[in-house]
Amino acid sequence: MDSHRILNLLLTSIVLLGVDYYVYQAFKSSTSKLSPKTRTRILYGYWILMGLTLLSVFIGVFLSIGRTVRTIIFVWFFINYFTKLFIIPFLLVDDIRRGYVLVKAKISRRKLATSTIPIPEKTTSSSITRSDFLIKTGLVVAAIPFAALNIGIVSGVYDYKVKRKKLILPNLPKGFEGMRLGQISDVHSGSFYNKRAVIGGIDLLNAEKPDMVFFTGDLVNDESSEMNEYMGIFDKIKAPLGVYSVLGNHDYGDYTQWPSVAAKKQNLTDLKRIHKNMGWDLLMNENRIIRVGNDDLAVVGIENWGAMARFPKHGRMDLAIKGTEDAPVKLLLSHDPSHWRAEVLPKYPDIDAMFSGHTHGMQFGVQFGDFQWSPVQYVYKEWAGFYREKQQQLYVNVGYGFLGYPGRIGIYPEITIFELSRG
Repeated sequence: MDSHRILNLLLTSIVLLGVDYYVYQAFKSSTSKLSPKTRTRILYGYWILMGLTLLSVFIGVFLSIGRTVRTIIFVWFFINYFTKLFIIPFLLVDDIRRGYVLVKAKISRRKLATSTIPIPEKTTSSSITRSDFLIKTGLVVAAIPFAALNIGIVSGVYDYKVKRKKLILPNLPKGFEGMRLGQISDVHSGSFYNKRAVIGGIDLLNAEKPDMVFFTGDLVNDESSEMNEYMGIFDKIKAPLGVYSVLGNHDYGDYTQWPSVAAKKQNLTDLKRIHKNMGWDLLMNENRIIRVGNDDLAVVGIENWGAMARFPKHGRMDLAIKGTEDAPVKLLLSHDPSHWRAEVLPKYPDIDAMFSGHTHGMQFGVQFGDFQWSPVQYVYKEWAGFYREKQQQLYVNVGYGFLGYPGRIGIYPEITIFELSRG
């Protein structure tokens, strides 16, 4: 197995070195006017950096290193080669142009050689200027995503935004009018590396003094042990009417290898215990009737249910809504927003509002007033904010934490505060 992995990595490395050599030509050309000493340092530095990048990937794959270090290695690898994709088109255009000019020049010289017209001496042409322009433009264009991805790591990943929304529920009992409901989602505690920043986000949530809090899944990346350092932070979330939570697709431990089926099962048991120890009421295809005076509403929570085949369908709405028939308002916690259109809308018209997460807004995009865009919208029809169909509503929170890329660009970590209203 290891020999197969080594072979794959070696072949991948050869391809990547080819990419590096191709991009190297851009650096070589763009530094031609520098002093020989400075130019040599830059070009040697380029290859030293590329060699260390590939070496670090081998280390990350085959050696036992910390999760944070491994994340840093693979994120740098991604940023490095992703930004090179923006240079390559310019180099290709320049090579095609050069080839065309070369062929055209050879044809012209042959024609001149067979004619009585003297062959002109070589002069400096504008082709060098065009090449220089294309190459430098490619480097500038590549620098934009390179800078953005790094800025997203430094300043975006813990830049928590409190979003205040009005949730209109026509059948809302009078006793709940004006109450404040908080939502966070997708903590992914295994990705965190700055405890102080995480605490700052929880302080923001508590400062809003919500009457009730929802957590809509993905507490961890893979293993319950990821919460060991963060239980003492998230257990500070308090609300008079309770903190209610559900599981997300990452909470089942499906994305890592376990020594046995029993170990995977124990991990889920441990994660459920963590919810309980933090004072969170984990809803596993069940509901709670929340009573204020003589009024009540139902909070319904299901296990993960995703419309896409690669995500688990553990949710059982038929079980979760039992006993809620008389509740004038039903609020559903379901991690994956695709559940809303696939099952909730066609089968459960009495669900007034559903709260989800899962998409992270891809951690990249634009949100400006009512306008929002992210590549994730080409995968999920509902991916961030409010959605409505007739009398039913969905809200998708873009997440508190992060996964994979340890940054956010334009789509910032979210704490949502809803004010409940009848209109």
